[in-house]
Amino acid sequence: MNDTKIARLEARVNPEIKALWQKAADLQGVTLTDFVIASVQQAACKVIEQHQTLKLSLEDAEAFVEALKQPAIPNDALIAAALRYKQVMQNGIND
Repeated sequence: MNDTKIARLEARVNPEIKALWQKAADLQGVTLTDFVIASVQQAACKVIEQHQTLKLSLEDAEAFVEALKQPAIPNDALIAAALRYKQVMQNGIND
């Protein structure tokens, strides 16, 4: 026996929409059911991706603002790197 569970989904659409979807499915060489499932799957992934991108962007913006409000104190390695950079820029790279 197959352990894969399948959920049923029903939708009522007018005949013109069904005919349009059927034509698209026929052009792709798939069943109407497969066409609808693939289309809904693609749309759902796109919506979720857009939402997550927006959410991450807002979180990143908040973290950036907090970093500007309370900058970290530079450690010894950062101070040394800044001094080396300043010397290189003053003396020229080829010196």
